[in-house]
Amino acid sequence: MSATGRGASARSATADREIVITHVIDARPELVFEAFTEVRHLSQWWGPEGFTTTTRAFEFRVGGEWEFVMHGPDGTDYQEWISWTEIAPPERIALLHGESRNDPNAFESVLTFEPDGPATRIEMRTVFPTKELRDEAAEKYHAVEGGQQTLSNLAGYVTEILRKGTEG
Repeated sequence: MSATGRGASARSATADREIVITHVIDARPELVFEAFTEVRHLSQWWGPEGFTTTTRAFEFRVGGEWEFVMHGPDGTDYQEWISWTEIAPPERIALLHGESRNDPNAFESVLTFEPDGPATRIEMRTVFPTKELRDEAAEKYHAVEGGQQTLSNLAGYVTEILRKGTEG
């Protein structure tokens, strides 16, 4: 399942278990990568529209963890956990994402940050343990729309950083 962009036409061995979302952000990869990896930025944009994020622990290094709560617009809290499995600034991040460290349904995501002229093409490729879990994420939790909204929030946040930077 692919929402947008390149990579959608190339069928991989995990195609029936994955969701791929891309977005172009009008900023250099270094800035987009920074906004994605520094905790002071993450709470400003992380999550779908209407959600807010509270970080409980954050250590950005391979093997480090980010424990956080996403607060839904209806008041529901979602416990989240991420462990970084690969970090290659400013091109690539790989991570494991679930509700907790021992979540058997945790999924893997690889994010790439490619220069696209003066902009950055970010691709978020998520592979679920099973097709059923991928389908549930897409249908019950609207993972494609949520991912698109999250990357759109990132784009808006980075644009605001640039605007404030040019204003002095």
